[in-house]
Amino acid sequence: MRGRTGGQWPRPGHPALLRRGANWTYEGHADRTASPATAVSARTLGTVTLADGTYRLGPSTGRLLIRTSRAGLGRRAGHDLTIEATRWSGEAVVAVADPDGSSVSVTVETGSLEVREGTGGLKALTDADRAEIKRTLEGSALLHTAEHPTITFRSTRITGTPQSFEITGELTIKARIHPVTVHGKSNDDRLLHGWATVTQSTWGIKPYTAFLGALRLADEIRVEFDVTGLEPVDGAG
Repeated sequence: MRGRTGGQWPRPGHPALLRRGANWTYEGHADRTASPATAVSARTLGTVTLADGTYRLGPSTGRLLIRTSRAGLGRRAGHDLTIEATRWSGEAVVAVADPDGSSVSVTVETGSLEVREGTGGLKALTDADRAEIKRTLEGSALLHTAEHPTITFRSTRITGTPQSFEITGELTIKARIHPVTVHGKSNDDRLLHGWATVTQSTWGIKPYTAFLGALRLADEIRVEFDVTGLEPVDGAG
């Protein structure tokens, strides 16, 4: 599925990307956490040249996080969670001369979600709590990973510039497909940072509740991503 971009693509001298020949070069700080195996690394080069081609996305090139919040009268007893997808993959197709051909796709393994942090609550989150949350996430009431092992996103339209952009696409969760808009930007610390708001009930997921409904997760969750490196496919870059 090919994405489409709007009319404002970077100009020569763009503060985030400088055009050099047929390439866009990102000017940023070195990333000391990037994997040594990353084919094009801000850690080793300090700049990343983005040429026409296809680029791999995954844990070696960035992070994918889910952030939840609490609702209900008993929300003081619960935690705001940060959950990380540890197994995911994707591709970004870049067409510098014809940005209309750019696109992005991502697949997440639903069984790979791990609780990284829990803030708030009456007591600290324990390892047993994390394990129980993971079992709940994977159960039939929520993601039902046994029947729905993946979540997918496919772009349908891309607008803006690498400094500030929106990606509209189709998000598939538990065989239900609905549109979602991803907001993104580039900055000095990361090649790309973005986020999207996902309303669980839209995909037929009833937010988790406890204490007879007095404590529940908010219906809206925030999905965030950071891209810190690039892995070209078939010689891109």
